[in-house]
Amino acid sequence: MQQPELLAPAGNLEKLRTALLYGANAVYVGVPGLSLRGASAEMSLEDLTTGVSEAHTLGVRVYAAVNMFARNADLAQAARCLPDWAATGVDALIVSDPGLVRLAQKTVPQIPLHLSTQANTTNAEAVRFWQDQGVSRIILARELPLREVGEIAAALPGMELEIFIHGAMCMAYSGRCYLSAWRNRKSANAGDCTQPCRWEYRLSESTRPDDPLRLEEDDRFSYLLSSKDLCLLEHLPEVLATGVAGVKIEGRMKSSYYVAVVTRTYRQALDALCRNKETYRRDPHWMEELKTVSHRGYTTGFAFAEGKINESSPDIKNIQTHEPAGVVVGYDDVRKQMRMEVRNFLQAGEDMELLLLRETLPVDTRPMTDEGGDRIDRAHAGNLIRVPFPFPAPKGALLRKKTIGAKAQGPERKPI
Repeated sequence: MQQPELLAPAGNLEKLRTALLYGANAVYVGVPGLSLRGASAEMSLEDLTTGVSEAHTLGVRVYAAVNMFARNADLAQAARCLPDWAATGVDALIVSDPGLVRLAQKTVPQIPLHLSTQANTTNAEAVRFWQDQGVSRIILARELPLREVGEIAAALPGMELEIFIHGAMCMAYSGRCYLSAWRNRKSANAGDCTQPCRWEYRLSESTRPDDPLRLEEDDRFSYLLSSKDLCLLEHLPEVLATGVAGVKIEGRMKSSYYVAVVTRTYRQALDALCRNKETYRRDPHWMEELKTVSHRGYTTGFAFAEGKINESSPDIKNIQTHEPAGVVVGYDDVRKQMRMEVRNFLQAGEDMELLLLRETLPVDTRPMTDEGGDRIDRAHAGNLIRVPFPFPAPKGALLRKKTIGAKAQGPERKPI
C-alpha cells in the first residue's frame, strides 16, 4: 500500500523541529501577514531559512502558506516578498486566491503551487480547472465525504490530492467565516480570527428573551457554532483507500506538545497500516494518546455522509489529560542526567514521561536538581533542571505530566 505524505503544522521554528522529531514527512508554515493565522503562528524569513535547511537534511518537505483572501495592498506585499520566500528553498506555496496564484506564477514560477482548502474545491471539474492553471496539488474542501474524495482521485489519477484528517474544524463553509470580523472587527480571512464561534450562545425569540430555545435535550444550552475536533485515526484504511497523496494535521496555533503527540500517533498508525494492510489492527492506545492533548471532543466530520456533525457541548469545551512538563536541552554523559527546560510547574516526585517517536518512557523526578547539582523540590516554567536518565534523549524531545485532577484513561501506559 502506498503511504501518503503526513503533513504536520509548524507555527514556529520550535514546532517545526518538533514535527521533524516525531515523524512528519512534510510541514506547513506561515509567512508573515499572508497566511490566515496570527503573527504567533508565522515564521520570520530567518527562521524559515533555518527550518527549511534542517527539514531538507532529513528529507522532509516544507510548504509555505500564503493562503489569505488578498486585497490590493496584500498583493503588493506579496510581490515584494515572494522572491525572498522562494529563496529559502520552500518546496511549495499554499495559495487560495486566484490573484496570488497568478502573481506567484509570474514572480516565482519555479515554485510549485498547492491550492488551499480555503478555495473549497468540491468536484472533479474544479480540480481540472486548477490543474489547467498550473496548480500541482489540491487540498480538498473539508465538506467532502471520503466517498467523493475517492471519486475525484479516480477521475484525476495524475493530480495530487490532500485532505485534513485531524484538528479543529470551522463551522463556516471551508473556513470562510465572517463572524469574527462582524463581532470584533478582526477578520478570520486576514489571519486574525478571535474564534467567537467557541463562545456560548442561546437562541431566543425577541418577545421572550428569558426563555431560550433548547435545541438539544440539555439542561443548559447548545454550542450552535462550535464543532468538535476532526479525528480520522480510527478510519485510516478508508482514508488511504481514496488514493490521496497527503493527509494533514491542523494546528499551527497549537502547542509543541500537541504537534508531538498527534504527529507521532498518526505516524505509528500509518506505518502499521502500510506495513501490512491485511494484518492491520487499530491499537486502542493510539486513541488514548490523542486524548492527552487539548481537544473539544472528536468527530469524523464530513468523512461519512451518513454521519451527524455534532457541535461540542458546554462540558467538553477543552479536554486534556496531560500537559507539557518540559523539553530536553541536553545530556550529561558523566552523571547520566537529562537536562531539561521546564514548561509547567513541576514538583519533585511527580510522574513524568519522555515522548520518543516509538516509545513513552517514565522519568524519575524524585532526585531533581538544578544546573549546579543542588537538590530541589520544585521547578517553575523556564527553569533548567536535571533528572536521572540512563541514555541520551534527542534534543527537543517533549516530556509531559498529568494535568491537575486528570484521571488515568484506558489501559496502563506502555511503550509504543
